[in-house]
Amino acid sequence: MLRDITIGQYYPADSVIHKLDPRVKLFATLIFIISLFSFKNVWGFLVATIFMFGFIELSKVPIGYMVKGLKAIVILMIITALFNLFLTSGKELVSFWIFTITYEGLRNAILMAIRLTYLILGTSVMTLTTTPNELTDGLEKALAPMNKIHVPVHEIAMMMSIALRFIPILVEETDKIMRAQMARGADFENGGIIQRAKNMIPLLVPLFVSAFRRANDLAMAMEARCYRGGAGRTKMKPLKYANIDYRAYAIVILYFVIMMVLRFAL
Repeated sequence: MLRDITIGQYYPADSVIHKLDPRVKLFATLIFIISLFSFKNVWGFLVATIFMFGFIELSKVPIGYMVKGLKAIVILMIITALFNLFLTSGKELVSFWIFTITYEGLRNAILMAIRLTYLILGTSVMTLTTTPNELTDGLEKALAPMNKIHVPVHEIAMMMSIALRFIPILVEETDKIMRAQMARGADFENGGIIQRAKNMIPLLVPLFVSAFRRANDLAMAMEARCYRGGAGRTKMKPLKYANIDYRAYAIVILYFVIMMVLRFAL
């Protein structure tokens, strides 16, 4: 399952989405996330589906590669759906023992499962088609106006980029530790959910030690290169909008307008 985590990884390809300015992709992802929690009818669901799968097709990233990233959140999705299913009041559909399933609960459970699925797929399009350096530059450029109110934009963008880059590194490190302990007789595959969770505890100490060691090495490397923050720094590849970026902005804004119309008009 650890190898199925695709968050923070980059998938190289020659596609329209890869060539877009990272600010466009950040804006599109934000709008898509907002729209996911706005639609309440089947028409909004259809528009969001067309929009998302259209961008996935343009990205030239295999849909199977994105879908396997959902395996990491299956448990979270099930728990969220069950909470919505059994703890939402409304018109009763089925009642057994101490549990009651309502129409509103069933509807909310389905919607939440769809939203979480689309949320992972939508954000995966951004991370799989944008390198960590591009994400850092795009986020810093997009938040640049906040420098006027003394918000440390460069430091925030750098921290987010480092955190995103560390995800696949820590996943790989966890996999190595698990294999080493399995070679010594540890069992991570048998037993129920609770037993498997208990078996994962011995992984935490070496994983935290490795994470702190990597963080210390990174800090020393930055100091050795005289890193002093974003003041006065220049970019190797300055971000500049192209015509394709303006067209992408127009498509995203049109999508958001359609979603708002579907929400309030239907």
